[in-house]
Amino acid sequence: MGALAGALLSILLALLLTSTPEALGANPGLVARITDKGLEYAAQEGLLALQSELLRITLPDFTGDFRIPHVGRGHYEFHSLNIHSCELLRSAMRPVPGHGLSLSISDSSIRVQGRWKVRKAFLKLQGSFDVSVKGISISVNLLLGSESSGRPTVAASRCSSNIGDVEVDMSGDLGWLLNLFHNQIESKFQEVLESKICEMIQKSVSSNLQPYLQTLPVTKEIDSFAGIDYSLVEAPRATAQMLEVMFKGEIFHRNHHSPVALPAPVISLPEEHDKMVYFAVSDYVFNTASLVYHQEGHLNFSITDDMIPPDSNIRLTTKSFRPFVPRLARLYPNMNLELQGSVTSAPLLNFSPGNVSVEPYMEIDAFVLPPSSSKELVFRLSVATNVSAILTFNTSKITGFLKPGKVKVELKESKAGVFNAELLEAILNYYILNNLYPKFNDKLTEGFSLPLLKQVQLYDLGLQIHKDFLFLGANVHYVRD
Repeated sequence: MGALAGALLSILLALLLTSTPEALGANPGLVARITDKGLEYAAQEGLLALQSELLRITLPDFTGDFRIPHVGRGHYEFHSLNIHSCELLRSAMRPVPGHGLSLSISDSSIRVQGRWKVRKAFLKLQGSFDVSVKGISISVNLLLGSESSGRPTVAASRCSSNIGDVEVDMSGDLGWLLNLFHNQIESKFQEVLESKICEMIQKSVSSNLQPYLQTLPVTKEIDSFAGIDYSLVEAPRATAQMLEVMFKGEIFHRNHHSPVALPAPVISLPEEHDKMVYFAVSDYVFNTASLVYHQEGHLNFSITDDMIPPDSNIRLTTKSFRPFVPRLARLYPNMNLELQGSVTSAPLLNFSPGNVSVEPYMEIDAFVLPPSSSKELVFRLSVATNVSAILTFNTSKITGFLKPGKVKVELKESKAGVFNAELLEAILNYYILNNLYPKFNDKLTEGFSLPLLKQVQLYDLGLQIHKDFLFLGANVHYVRD
C-alpha cells in the first residue's frame, strides 16, 4: 500500500517545492507550484503504480483456533497469501494547510489467494482459498519538511484504513468444515489486513520514499566552474488549493561558494491554475550567474589585427589609424595594436512585462605592441550597448540567446590626442557580433535545468515575462519504467 505514497510523492516532490515569499527573511530565486490539477494527476498515476506494486506484495501468515459443536477444537493456519488481482477505482490528494498532503483511496478491492492447513489431534488437512476484499478505503497524511542541508523530508501520520466486506471461499479436504465458521475467519482476515495497511504505508514512506528524497541533489553542475543551488529555503508549504515549495535558485562559483550581496526580489505569482505546475524564476537566478561569470573573467576579451577580416578597411595598426589619429602613427610608426575589453561590472538583467534586456558597460584599453619591448597603453574607450534577451523554456530547462543592440563608443583618455572614437565602432561591432555574441549564446543555449527528478517530463509549455521574474506553466507526464 505504501507504493502509492511513494509514487505520488516522487512525482510531486520531483516536480517542485515552493512557499509564499512574504513569510521568509530571504526570498527564493525559484518558486514552484503544484495546482489541484497536478495533485489530481499525481493521484491517478499513483493508483496505476500501486496496482502494479500490490501484485508483488506477500501478505503475512496468520493462525487461529476454532471450536465446532460435535467436532471439537482445532487449529487452522493460512499461509502463502498473495494478491492475485486488484482494482483501485478512486483516489484523491489534497493539500493540508500547515502540514503537507492528505491522500485518500476509496471504492477499491483486491483478491487474495493462498493455502490453508487444519490440525485436529493427529489429523492434518490442507487446501487452497480465495479471499475477495471489497470496499477498501485508506486515508493518510504526509508531512513535508526540510533538513538543514536543504533536502526535503517526508513522514506518514494519521493513517487509517477500513474494509467494507471480506468473503472467503475455501476448497480442498474438509474445506466445508472451515466454511462452517467462515464468519470467524473473514473477521480475522479483515483484522489482519486493516492492521497491516497502515503499517506497510509507514514502512514504505520511511524505508523507500524518504531515502529516495535524500538523493535529490541540492546543487547541480552547470559547467566547469559554475553550479546552481537548489536547496530548499524552508519546508514545503501547503495552502488551501496548492502545494508550494521554494528553492534558493542561486548560481555560484564551484571553487568558492561565497555569500552573494545581491538580494532576491519578492515574487508575487499570478493566480493561474490551468496548468498542473508553475515555476517562477526570478532575475536573481540569472544575475547571480552574471556575477559568477564576471568574476571568472568570462566576459573579458581581446582583439588583435589577425582577428579582423582581410578585406576590412580598418586594420589594428598605427598606420591604419593615421587618418583619424595622426599622432599615434607618428609616435608609434608601423606597429600593431591590441584592444583589451572588460565589462566594468556584472551586467544585470532587467525583467519588465514582455521584455528582458541588459545594458553592459565596457572599458576597452588600446595597446601598441612594440617589437622589442612590452606593450604600452595609448588610449582608453568606454563602450555602452543595449542588448535584448530572448528566453525559452523546453521540457526540462531554460535556455536563451542575446540580440545585439547599437554600440556607443566614447574616448576616456588618450596619449595620442583627442580623436573621434566612433570610427572604431566598425571594428567593435564586427568583433562583438562574430565573437562575443556567439560565445555568450552558446552558453545560453546550454541553459540550466529546472529542479526535476527522473521520469518527469513537462509539456504544453507556456512562458510569460513579468516584472522581476519569468512565469512558466506546464502540464506533467510521468514516464514509467
